[in-house]
Amino acid sequence: MNDNRRNFIKKGVSLAAMSLGGIGAAVSGSLDADKSKEVLTSANPASAPKKSRIKIAIQSSPEPTEENIAFYRQMGIEEAVLWTDESKASAEYYTSRKKLFADHGIDVYGFGNSSVHCNDKIVLNLPGRDEKIEQYKQHLRDLGAAGIHYTTYCHMGNGVLSSVRETTRGGASARAFNLNSPNSGTWEQKNFSGSLSHERKYTTDEMWANYEYFIKAVVATAEENNVKIGIHPDDPPVPVLGGIPRLFSHFDGYKRALEIASSPNVGLCLCVGSWMEGGDKLGRDSFGMIEYFGKQKKIFKIHFRNIDKPLPHFVETFVDDGYTDMYKIMQALKKVDFDGVLIADHIPNMAGGPNTGTAFSIGYIKALLDRVNAES
Repeated sequence: MNDNRRNFIKKGVSLAAMSLGGIGAAVSGSLDADKSKEVLTSANPASAPKKSRIKIAIQSSPEPTEENIAFYRQMGIEEAVLWTDESKASAEYYTSRKKLFADHGIDVYGFGNSSVHCNDKIVLNLPGRDEKIEQYKQHLRDLGAAGIHYTTYCHMGNGVLSSVRETTRGGASARAFNLNSPNSGTWEQKNFSGSLSHERKYTTDEMWANYEYFIKAVVATAEENNVKIGIHPDDPPVPVLGGIPRLFSHFDGYKRALEIASSPNVGLCLCVGSWMEGGDKLGRDSFGMIEYFGKQKKIFKIHFRNIDKPLPHFVETFVDDGYTDMYKIMQALKKVDFDGVLIADHIPNMAGGPNTGTAFSIGYIKALLDRVNAES
């Protein structure tokens, strides 16, 4: 009896030990599995949210002050887009600017030359066109020599037209355009009144012939020097303004222009703000443009800005205050794996000086980018 009792107790102790051991093993195994899962998750990018390749750039003077550089670095900026004109444009100057920014951890993504950008001699076939085209080709060679691989170009005969500035949220001063008052406007610091900006009307056929002449003259130079040309939309995007047809005011125009160029080095500088100005009259909205040309890897740069409403009368506003949800724009860019840069552009003048609006815009854009990067 006592032996049986002792055997029963010994068996009970053994079973308990086995049970505890089994539970311990199970718990240990579960913890090990969780750890393994964590390791696999971190080792397998497909199981974690895919980070986009979108980069945020600052549009800067090519000759920044120490305070400018500190401001850029404090915002976490690692890319810059610069502009100059023919008085300084050269391979030596571009190289020196690239080094200056690189010394502070910032890469120069693109460099524009305003003397051959939106130039009416090129766009309208005015006297001196061939000389300007040669100047543009030299700009491309100089960029290639400096190791800078992008530049923006617009093909507007009378440039970005604006009406009198108006106010947006909180009384901030902002660019505006009113199509119902078309008899006056400002173009590249030039004013015109009446119905024509260049004394006569131009035909659409003329404008396409001028574009084809230009792009076929420069595309080989762009390819040879590994420089991409991003064509900016017409701003405002209307079929004709000041007697001059605008080719880049419709999806079909862009499609035709890229087919004529037939080059991996010619694509879009898509200003989504300019495109929003056209509302539903441009063939595709900003999302449709991103989907179509983004899938083809034909978008090189984004001007990330917003407006209050489409034409006939719009006011540029803060990036979070327009009629377009910019979070959805960022999602669309990630969806097509956009790998270029985006800049805050046409920022309303805020109280506190120019850095205030830039800091607000960049901060908001960085938050949008962080949000879409956190999404699976």
